[in-house]
Amino acid sequence: MVMHYKIAGHLACGSHGDKLPSTTELARVKCRNCRNTEVFKEARRNARNAARRAARKAKSERAVNDWRTSWEARLSSLPGPQRLPRGFGEQAFV
Repeated sequence: MVMHYKIAGHLACGSHGDKLPSTTELARVKCRNCRNTEVFKEARRNARNAARRAARKAKSERAVNDWRTSWEARLSSLPGPQRLPRGFGEQAFV
């Protein structure tokens, strides 16, 4: 059974009929005409980009907090005037 893409109450491919199966879920759409419309392509692009942004944000937050904070804490706990590497702070000595 062919599943159509429904946007704002209308089918993207322009087909008419009350009995045609339709959905707003991008992965379930099987109609080739619906999949080739600009509306469907833009919705798919927006969903893909949103997923990439969320993954990138989660990865960057996890990566920054993992090593940098533990390294700063380790250097700060060392006795004596231990110097932090460049980029870790404005102070000359800990």
